[in-house]
Amino acid sequence: MRRAFADLTERQVHYRHAGEGGIPLVMLHGSPGSSKQLERLGDAVARTRRVIAPDRPGNGDSPALPLEEPTIADYARADLAFLDAVGVGVFDLYGSHTGANVAIEVAIQAPERVRRVVLDGIGLFPPALAEHFVAHYAPEVAPDLAGLHLQWAFHFCRDQALFFPWFEPLAQNARGLGLPTAQALHDFVLEVLKSIRTYHLGYRASFRYDPAPRLALLPQTVLAVSGADDPLLCYLEQALTLIPHAVTRKLGSLRAPGAMEELAGLIAGFLDGTLSA
Repeated sequence: MRRAFADLTERQVHYRHAGEGGIPLVMLHGSPGSSKQLERLGDAVARTRRVIAPDRPGNGDSPALPLEEPTIADYARADLAFLDAVGVGVFDLYGSHTGANVAIEVAIQAPERVRRVVLDGIGLFPPALAEHFVAHYAPEVAPDLAGLHLQWAFHFCRDQALFFPWFEPLAQNARGLGLPTAQALHDFVLEVLKSIRTYHLGYRASFRYDPAPRLALLPQTVLAVSGADDPLLCYLEQALTLIPHAVTRKLGSLRAPGAMEELAGLIAGFLDGTLSA
């Protein structure tokens, strides 16, 4: 995927893009990284259509919104403003985790522009668990002269691969995946470090957001999907009962060889209308 910046009135948005033709697919990444974590999937989907993946505000190379506590609705409005700036009219939409919550709001705010929606990992957390995550999952971090923030970011990113939630490294929370490659972990850490002062804002907005009543308002046909090693897989069936027009698919491990190509093919089939319930 190629990289670019879009100039908005008060800020810039960094984004990645690839492919051409057809109705574009806008891809919204999860927390705490950036659109870089969508590169493999985006490149695979871009074989058949244009793909656009912005760094959400306060993540990667996109500056944060000028708000102390932005909401998911604020992020959705910001993404629509970005799409206006790059000249995108009607589009399909993909969102992962935090990006899935933002995608729900984008689809509700602009139903005349959003054709189909792919939600990859939907967190329907009970209220007490959501508040627990708000309090502990994404602490505020600032650079310091001892470089402690560098060590913190590395362990934060590493432990997300090992435990869910990452801050409770107990046997019952082990994900059983092992570590990603050294290069993948390095890339992840770098993206988090770019936005170390603001990465937590998207997380907290997401944990404060209740997608359940909002899913019922989606007018679009939705593909709800989750991988076998996704900690949000347990909410997939519940999400399906809340979405008026939905199909669902459970995938194997997204770390497996060829997994990104399989997911890209699934998304392409859904967007083309060849994937049935």
